[in-house]
Amino acid sequence: MPPALDSLDTGNVPTIQTNNDTVGPGDVLQVSIYEIGSALFSPSSAAMTASSVSGTNTLPSPSTASNLPPLPIDGNGDLDVPFAGLIHVTGMTTDQVAETIQARLKTKSQSPQVLVRISSDIANSVMVYGGVQRPSRIPLTPNRERILDVIALAGGEERPSGDERQPQTDEDYVVRLTRNGRIAEMPLKVIENEPTQNILMQAGDRVQLTFQPRTYTVFGASDHVTQTHFKTPTLTMAEAISRVGGPVDSRSDPNAVYLFRFENTDVLRRMGLPVEGNAPTAPIVYQLDMMNPANYFLAQKFMMRDRDLIYIANSSSNKFYKFFGLISTIIAPGITAAWMAK
Repeated sequence: MPPALDSLDTGNVPTIQTNNDTVGPGDVLQVSIYEIGSALFSPSSAAMTASSVSGTNTLPSPSTASNLPPLPIDGNGDLDVPFAGLIHVTGMTTDQVAETIQARLKTKSQSPQVLVRISSDIANSVMVYGGVQRPSRIPLTPNRERILDVIALAGGEERPSGDERQPQTDEDYVVRLTRNGRIAEMPLKVIENEPTQNILMQAGDRVQLTFQPRTYTVFGASDHVTQTHFKTPTLTMAEAISRVGGPVDSRSDPNAVYLFRFENTDVLRRMGLPVEGNAPTAPIVYQLDMMNPANYFLAQKFMMRDRDLIYIANSSSNKFYKFFGLISTIIAPGITAAWMAK
């Protein structure tokens, strides 16, 4: 299972903290140059020079502004500026690029002033794709966007209309982040609820949003033996059983309703159950006696999880053997009923 998103901000891989205002290969810059007197970049400079030679009484020359054509930064991180030459700009801010160009032009132009802005930002961007409305490259800004910000800028989750059989909620989406060759993923709803998981984006990140509908499966003496979508953000065990028609009166044992899941080991430890090794989860079986009023009210508070499995036994005599035999076949031949019942 991939690690949590915040794990990519720590560990052995160095975290690059930037203000997202530097330039790099692939960026396109817009350079504006302001000059006075005889201007290098203005066609009017020749007319001003001729006027000065003829002796015509003229006022001091006003400043002229010239916008150079968009200038791309090549794969080596170099920028080619007329009269300034080739400048290695990777890692510079736009102010630093402007200062470097200005220094190169001082010996060729009178009091040049330079402004630089990023016209097309490639170096400081992330890719957002998958189940979003507008898969695209999202430029990062000095505001330092987080993962939920770039998902929102890509239009948020894609929710096709007209598919009422499979409603989509935030709980059904998973966010996968690829950074520096490492992958982490987490449900979108968890990121929304846990601010520590809403991590800062870094240039070069890839964010994939996928729709993974949560389901649970019902076996045994129920009205429908089927895999069912949650359809709502939350679902209790009582609601899950009722959606499939509940136990069949003629052949079910309402005293023997079981739920199988891989439970978090910290929950098992709090219940006093043994946990083997450092595994994050372990298999466990919960029993529900629907003839016991206390159990029925408990089922209304017991929350279902993705991939839970409910088994309704046919009779009290064979309920354990049928259920455990079924689980052993589905999960793995090496998992025995005795081991799961620990």
